[in-house]
Amino acid sequence: MAQRLALQRLLSLTPRTLHPQGSLALRASLATQGRAFSTSAGCRSTFNVQDGSDFQDRVVNNPKPVVVDFHAQWCGPCKILGPRLEKMVAKQGGKVLMAKVDIDDHTDLAIEYEVSAVPTVLAMKNGDVVDKFVGIKDEDQLEAFLKKLIGA
Repeated sequence: MAQRLALQRLLSLTPRTLHPQGSLALRASLATQGRAFSTSAGCRSTFNVQDGSDFQDRVVNNPKPVVVDFHAQWCGPCKILGPRLEKMVAKQGGKVLMAKVDIDDHTDLAIEYEVSAVPTVLAMKNGDVVDKFVGIKDEDQLEAFLKKLIGA
């Protein structure tokens, strides 16, 4: 568990944080191989929750609205909804963030927020749950859910 957490934290670091010159060399190397490397805003709008204090800092105390995706690795519907939801959040241009919470790693958070099935998605604003759904939604329903959250 400790090794997995350390690996997740390492992978969450931006290339610039790891080594500024190395990231430029990596980009150049990937570009010459015909591969693109990007640190777009879409990637930064979604993050994995590391622990309870991380959830408190990045979700509850966040001034921006946050969509919280409670999921599990073994959940088939979660594997469909997750990327779909990430794509819709990225389209919002930074007006809303997305936190991903694995219920197997963070059972305490799942219990606290009364998650009884996955996927469960919460809409949080100013630390309060303002909306919620369970199960898969299509892109139109997700767009409506997000627009309601950000007030657009």
